[in-house]
Amino acid sequence: MSYSYTTSQTETFTVTHARHMAAKVATDLKRMQRFYGKPSDNSIADYEEEVTAMLKAGYLETVTYGYKRDGDWIEPTLRYTAHDLSGVSANDDDPGKICPGADIDGAWFYSYMTYGDDWWKLTDEERETFKKGLPFERGSASEPGVNGYLNEDRTYSSGGRSLSRASVRSYY
Repeated sequence: MSYSYTTSQTETFTVTHARHMAAKVATDLKRMQRFYGKPSDNSIADYEEEVTAMLKAGYLETVTYGYKRDGDWIEPTLRYTAHDLSGVSANDDDPGKICPGADIDGAWFYSYMTYGDDWWKLTDEERETFKKGLPFERGSASEPGVNGYLNEDRTYSSGGRSLSRASVRSYY
């Protein structure tokens, strides 16, 4: 005799799930501010609001926050990549472990966002309407390179989606 069974689970990604993950990004940025002086509290609040909206809508591919020198990201820089977990679970790590004491002489704080496939499926008008609801307007620019390498070190997840965090590390 044999038995079989099937289970099904559906989880709706809500603004609460998006806020949960965005709050962890904001905590990372607040720790970066404590060590390096930037970003400002107002910028952190704006970044948190932007990430919440982009996650909730499913439009975020990556967002990077950190210091740029000579056109490249340097330590301390954090890149977050959005993933749909498709029913698989993921860690929901605590934020933190921002590298203190990095050399940021001659560097400036910068952020850069890339957009997922669902963003590009929108019409130009739909994208413009969505952007009007964000706390600030992003310009267009080439994506900076990385002076060193990206080390994936944290995962933040909720509601069937995740943000994997990678930190820029130098080779020396």
